[in-house]
Amino acid sequence: MSGAGTAVRTLAVLCPDWEVVAAGFEAADPRPVAVVRANRVVATNAAARADDVVVGARRREAQGRCPDLLIVAHDPARDARAFEPVVAALATLTPRVEITEPGVCSFATRGPSRYFGGDEALAQRAAAAAAGAVSAGPDLDVRVGVADGPLVARLAATRAGRGRPRVVPPGTAAAFLAPAPLAALAAFVPDPDVLDTWERLGLTTIGEVGALPSGAVVARFGPAGQWVHRLARGLDPQLLRPEPVPPDVTVAADLDPPAERAEAVAFLARTLAEELVDRLGGWGLACTQVVVIAHTEHGETHERCWRLDGPARASGAPRSLAAAIADRARWQVDGWLSGPAATRPTAGVSRLVLAPGSVEPARGRQLGFWGGEAGAGERVVRAVARLEGLVGPDAVRVAEARGGRRSGDEVGLVPTAAVDVSVAREVALTFGAAPWPGRLPAPSPSVVHRPARPAEVLDAEGRSVEVTGRGEVRRPPHTVRVEADPPHDVVAWAGPWPVDQRWWDAEAHERRARLQVVTDQGVALLLGRADGSWWVDAVYA
Repeated sequence: MSGAGTAVRTLAVLCPDWEVVAAGFEAADPRPVAVVRANRVVATNAAARADDVVVGARRREAQGRCPDLLIVAHDPARDARAFEPVVAALATLTPRVEITEPGVCSFATRGPSRYFGGDEALAQRAAAAAAGAVSAGPDLDVRVGVADGPLVARLAATRAGRGRPRVVPPGTAAAFLAPAPLAALAAFVPDPDVLDTWERLGLTTIGEVGALPSGAVVARFGPAGQWVHRLARGLDPQLLRPEPVPPDVTVAADLDPPAERAEAVAFLARTLAEELVDRLGGWGLACTQVVVIAHTEHGETHERCWRLDGPARASGAPRSLAAAIADRARWQVDGWLSGPAATRPTAGVSRLVLAPGSVEPARGRQLGFWGGEAGAGERVVRAVARLEGLVGPDAVRVAEARGGRRSGDEVGLVPTAAVDVSVAREVALTFGAAPWPGRLPAPSPSVVHRPARPAEVLDAEGRSVEVTGRGEVRRPPHTVRVEADPPHDVVAWAGPWPVDQRWWDAEAHERRARLQVVTDQGVALLLGRADGSWWVDAVYA
């Protein structure tokens, strides 16, 4: 077993722009494509980057830079399903492939490297196996890196060329990392705020951080700074404080009858994940790797190892960590059950096992004012988990502020799997509260009609009220009729306010005039005129 100062020789496989590839677009597709989550770009292809569409840009900003941009919704389950054949192909080289996220995986090279003739030969075989596992074949961009430790190997893969693996000789990880900018570590550290602090202090490269005295770094920045410092020196932070896996923490349960759909396994996975996190929490530990094993009644077994990195692990919240484990179990089972006929099981999943691969000391979390955790939050979590098991994880959604000019665009629905419903959330997100010229002023309507209800707005002589190109009404509104309802007199009105948006998109372009009226029944309506017709967009309480 490796000591605390020794990094395990690791091979990392990286498929750039995997979200785009999993959505059905080849890497060399001439059409610009962007994958969007919560109105933010999370992945692009080369054609989109050529038009200055960058990761992190708002959807509207990206479409403004590239009017022909194809927008694809982010779907981590789809990404995991598509990545399963790649992992299966790499499993022919070694049985223990660790998945960091869809598009990134790694494995220790000690045994496979000796068998296949060295790190370089193993890297070439891994690249060929990954490329041959998907329909894109030779067109798939696969980057392979070999170095001391999984994080350094992944950095080597990001700097490798297409078809040219990057092999960092043993013992030279620090020299390899030294000239790289400090920002290159942002995706690999639990607390990016440490990097921001060092950049403000004038440290710009990884080598400058590695040259700092270890004791001073720990005294000033604590465990988070020590993590980054060890990585900058070419050491494996995972081995900083190795913890043995406690006995009797593996959880398992049977499904009767066996499940033939991933949705049926999702509810059980959530329950098992919470039990696993609770058992480890009793030992003061948190899971950094989880092994998911699915069995069928015909004796077939599917086993995958997942690394738990990112916000769920960094937050230290048990519910977030349990949700991350459950999501990975669902993705794995879904990819197995819906995979190619050659690898698809012949029966439903009859047993699910979750076992910790490695653990670390659990990070603390702030408790409630009166101590403990709110019971209401726990009841919400259980109710949501039950609903997800009945109707599927994507069918249970919560409201999220997004921003927009129309009343129906300001709030959207996102799956509960994407948020932590047990934690209080802000009413408006930063990008939802950003300036939107032409947006509706407060207060917002209480009821938004989707689709809008057709209406008639008439003047005193019974003629339809029209809006000029300058955004003015020719004659004031006198009565309003909504569908087949009887007409009502207008006692007060305001507007109109014209909106002309998405002019660069022929299909999404909208020119609309909005009008607020109050009828003699005391009902306030938000009316919209588009394409020569009036519509009731919303109702004010």
